[in-house]
Amino acid sequence: MTADPDPIRPADGYAGDVTPQTAYDWWRSGEGVVIDIRSDAEREWVGFVPGAPAVAWKQWPGMAPNPEFDEQLRAAVPPGRKALLLCRSGVRSIAAARRATELGLEAYNILEGFEGDRDEHGHRGTRGGWRHRGLPWGQN
Repeated sequence: MTADPDPIRPADGYAGDVTPQTAYDWWRSGEGVVIDIRSDAEREWVGFVPGAPAVAWKQWPGMAPNPEFDEQLRAAVPPGRKALLLCRSGVRSIAAARRATELGLEAYNILEGFEGDRDEHGHRGTRGGWRHRGLPWGQN
């Protein structure tokens, strides 16, 4: 796997968007922490990133906002490290990256998320995403 030649893409309200590979490289080097903001149900049913703190942005059922998000996020990201936010497709993590920035963190959205975009059949997991890119993941 090679480093992304343009690792940070400009964003509005947070530090930027990064590819799954860049996020993984930063995490592996100790520059950042991958934070899985998907719901507990998503991680349980679809898969998870081993070692990534789970800090749900919203929870199932009903996708209600996590009232402890701020506190849990601050606890998960050591001072001086980047917050690398991962959701299903790279959409919810934008809102979470904006909130993390408001909390004073250097926050990035991981493009494509864990599962990537839908394919022509409406299925995720075949067009981009952490899992599709061959980065570490597990399943219960």
